[in-house]
Amino acid sequence: MNRISDRDAAFLAEMGIGPLWSPRAAPQPEPAAAPEPAPETVAVIEAVAPQAPQPLAPPPMPRQVAEAPVRPAWTPPPVEDSAWGDVAESERADVSTMDWAALRQAIASCKHCSACSEGRKPVLGSGARQARWLVAAGTASALDEKAGSPMTGEPGKLLDNMLAAVGMSRESDVYVTALVKCRPANATGGDRAPTLEEAAACRPFLERERELTGAGLVLTLGQVAANGLLGKPLAEPLAGSRGAVHALGAVPLVATLHPGELLRRGPDKALAWADLCRARSEHGRAG
Repeated sequence: MNRISDRDAAFLAEMGIGPLWSPRAAPQPEPAAAPEPAPETVAVIEAVAPQAPQPLAPPPMPRQVAEAPVRPAWTPPPVEDSAWGDVAESERADVSTMDWAALRQAIASCKHCSACSEGRKPVLGSGARQARWLVAAGTASALDEKAGSPMTGEPGKLLDNMLAAVGMSRESDVYVTALVKCRPANATGGDRAPTLEEAAACRPFLERERELTGAGLVLTLGQVAANGLLGKPLAEPLAGSRGAVHALGAVPLVATLHPGELLRRGPDKALAWADLCRARSEHGRAG
């Protein structure tokens, strides 16, 4: 498109005729807005005022715990005056000087072991007061306690036959007694084995009986009597004492089976016969 020259434009201006249109100048591109500067990231560092060093806390004190008294794991019970040697000196009677009446009274009133302290009636010895042999069973039986005499019932009959076989009898030659005078009983009243303390408490009585009778030999019946007089554990088998001659003080001691055992084991009568022959032979040499 032809543009109006400057001469034509001036001529038209003189005529009062303006241009029908005037061309627009080409739009100039607006200058691009400068990008807004990105906000500066300012690192904010909070100033922390330095703290004064804190003193170290003292270590905690150990907690005070009340110490419990140290107790032994087991405290032995008080020892009862069960054996003769444990009885208070003021309560001991000099058994070695007693006559028959004093000895029997001492036995009847004895409270030196658990058997007699239970209130049981003691069984006193019987037979010849001047004897050749003293025959000692371990304990009295329930029948003996009822009769008030040692070695009664069927065992007593067998003992009489055994003595007769070697020419002796209770009436004239033998004094029969028990080592433990009161029958040891359990909670229901039945028989029980005696304790060593019970045997030790009664032993002085038997030794005085032997002295008063003047018996030259002691024949024990069963393991309790033999072991109790020989100072052995009461439960030790009788086989360890049979077949030999022992000593009780100044007199010989021969151990044999209890007649009650022989009634249950008949073949053992041969062993008892050998013991009787040994006792008779030994007494013959001593006499």
